[in-house]
Amino acid sequence: MIIATAGHIDHGKTTLVKALTGVDTDRLPAEKARGISIDLGFAYSHVPDCGTLGFVDVPGHERFVRNMLAGVCGIDYAMLVVAADDGVMPQTVEHLHIVDLLAVPRGIAVITKTDRVSPERVREVMDEVRRLLAPTVLRDCEILAVSALGGEGMAGLRERLAGAVRAHQTRRSEGRHFRYAVDRAFGISGSGTVVTGTVFDGTVTVGERLVVSPGGAEARVRGIQKDGQSVRHAGAGERCGLNLAGVALEQVGRGDWVLAPGMHAPTRRLDVQLKLLEAEAGVLKHWTALHLHLGTMQVLARVSILRGGSIAPGETAVAQLILEEPIVAANGDRFIIRDQSARRTLGGGTVLDPYAPKRRVDKALRAAQLSALAARDPAQALRGLLEAAAGGVDIDWFQRVFNLASDRLDSLLRDAAAHVFGKAPQLAFAPSVIQVLGDAMTAALQRMHRDDPHFLGIEAARLGAMCAPALNEAVLTAVLRFFVREKRIELNGTLVSLPARREAVASADEAMWQKVKPVFEAAGFKLPKVEDVASAANLKPAVVEDLLYRKLRSGEVFLVAPGRFCPRTTLARLAALARDVAQEEPGHEFTAARFRDRSGVNRLQAIEILECLDRLGITLRRGNTRIIRKDFAAEPAQAVASAATE
Repeated sequence: MIIATAGHIDHGKTTLVKALTGVDTDRLPAEKARGISIDLGFAYSHVPDCGTLGFVDVPGHERFVRNMLAGVCGIDYAMLVVAADDGVMPQTVEHLHIVDLLAVPRGIAVITKTDRVSPERVREVMDEVRRLLAPTVLRDCEILAVSALGGEGMAGLRERLAGAVRAHQTRRSEGRHFRYAVDRAFGISGSGTVVTGTVFDGTVTVGERLVVSPGGAEARVRGIQKDGQSVRHAGAGERCGLNLAGVALEQVGRGDWVLAPGMHAPTRRLDVQLKLLEAEAGVLKHWTALHLHLGTMQVLARVSILRGGSIAPGETAVAQLILEEPIVAANGDRFIIRDQSARRTLGGGTVLDPYAPKRRVDKALRAAQLSALAARDPAQALRGLLEAAAGGVDIDWFQRVFNLASDRLDSLLRDAAAHVFGKAPQLAFAPSVIQVLGDAMTAALQRMHRDDPHFLGIEAARLGAMCAPALNEAVLTAVLRFFVREKRIELNGTLVSLPARREAVASADEAMWQKVKPVFEAAGFKLPKVEDVASAANLKPAVVEDLLYRKLRSGEVFLVAPGRFCPRTTLARLAALARDVAQEEPGHEFTAARFRDRSGVNRLQAIEILECLDRLGITLRRGNTRIIRKDFAAEPAQAVASAATE
C-alpha cells in the first residue's frame, strides 16, 4: 500500500515518516542544510503478516507543489499532517484540495508536535481539522494526535496504518496493459538507467520489452527492485524501481511513462470532467491558460469549454484540454489544474477520452459518448457506447481509452453480445442497432421488389448510402455478408436482393429468356433490335428490354448500341472473327470494311460491333484501322458487361 504525506511546510511530515520507518527521506544536501523537503522522499515499513507500507514524503512549501503533485499520483492512502502549534495553514488547505480532487480513497489526519502545546490546543486543532475535512473524500477519516519525537500516540498510529494495510485491496493487475509513472531517473555505474515510480496498471516482468512515452524510446527491463530487494515481477499499486536497458538517461525523466508498446499513443487533446474549486473567486473561462498535472507530468494547456462558456466555482462540467506537449493518459486518470503562474490550484477532475476529436462531431452523439465514458467501468461504458453509436464503436479506440488487454476486450465484447465487423477500423455494434439496420434494408428491398416485379437487385453501395451512410465500404460488405448468413438478403456479385423474390424473378426471367434466346440464335451476327426480338417472341418491347438489361448486369448479354443487344456467346464469336481478320492482314491491322465483309453484316452494324469491342478493350482503333489487344474469353463476364455499358 502506498501512503503519501500532505500538509504545510515544517509541520513534521518528514520527522513523522522517519519515526515510522527509521528512514530520513530528506536525501538532498539542500534539504539537510535548509531543514525543509524540496523533492520527493521515499521510505518503506514492513507490517508483520500484512505487507509493506510505501511512504512518499512530499514537500510542503508552496514553491514545490509541483513536486508534491508528482508524489501523490497513484497513491492508495493519504496522511494529512497538521502541526498542533500552527494549526491549519495555506498548504494544509491546498494539499487537502489536491487529495480530494484526486479522489484518494482512504486516509488519516495526524496532529503532530503535541508536546509543544496544551491539551486544549490539541483539541482545538482537531476540531479545526474536522471542519476542514467535512466536505472532502476524507470526511470520515480518523484524527490522531501524536508526538513523533516524544513517541506519544505513535503506537496508535502504527496500529491504524497496519489496519489499513490489512483492509487494503490490491489493485487488479489482470486485464490491463502495463503503465508506470516515472518520478525519478538516474544512472548507476555498471547498470545504466534506473527509474523509480508507481505501477498504475498491469504487471511487469524482468526481460519484458516496453516503451518510454511520450518520447517513444524502446526499452528492455533488465531488473526490478521493490523496497531494495530484487524481484521478478511488479504489479498495479506497487512502487518499484526499473533498470532499463537500451534507454539513455536523457531519454527518460519525471513525467514520462513506461508502457506496454500497445499503449504508446501520445495525445494533445483530452475530453475531461473538470471541477473548479469552490474557494475560487471567479469563474474558469473558455481558453484560459493553465498548468495540467497528470501522473507525474506537468504541461501547459488551455481549457476549451462548450460554446465558449465558463465553469463556476464548485461546479463540475465537461471540457476539453488542449496541450502544448503530447502526454499519455487513459480513461479514469485523475488530474489537477493550476493557474498560469503555477501558484494556485484551481481544480481537477477525471479523463474521459484521452483521444478527443479535433473536428466538430454530432453534439448529441458526442454527449452520449462522454456520458458513457464517465461510467469508468469499461463494461458499462461499452454498453452505453454501443447504444449511442448507430455507426458502431471503434474497437481499437475503445481498447486504448480503457487500456484493455486483448483477452479482457474480447470478454467485454462477448458479454455485450456485440457484433464486430471490418478490419481497419474494426467496429462493434449493439444487437439492437444491427436489427434496426437489417429491418431498414429489408424494407427498402421490399419496396423495390414491389415497384418493379422484375427487380433483381440494387448495388450494395447504393443500398448502404440509403440505409447506413456512416459505414465504410469494408464494414458495409461485412454487414451484408452477415445478413446473407442470416438469410435476410441475397448478395449476387454487387447486387443485393431479397432471397425469395430474386428466386421468383430469376425463374420468370429464365422462362422469358427461353422465348427470346432462339430469336438471337436465328439472327446470328445480324443483331436484331429490341422491337424485332419482342415481335418474334410475341412479347411487349418494354418487357423484353427490362429482361435484357437484367441479363446485362450478369454479363449474359451486352449492349452493342442503343436498342441493340448481343448474347455473350455471339459476341465471343465476333471477337474471334476479328482476331482471324487481323491475323490475315499485314501488321495485323484491319479495317471495318474487312470485318464487315467477313461477318456478313452491314457497315453500320460492323462499326457498332467494333466500337463495343473497343470499349471492352478487345480491340484498339488506330485511325482507320484496328489491332487486337487481348482475348475476349479471358475477361470475367461481369467485368466485360460493366465495360460494355460505359
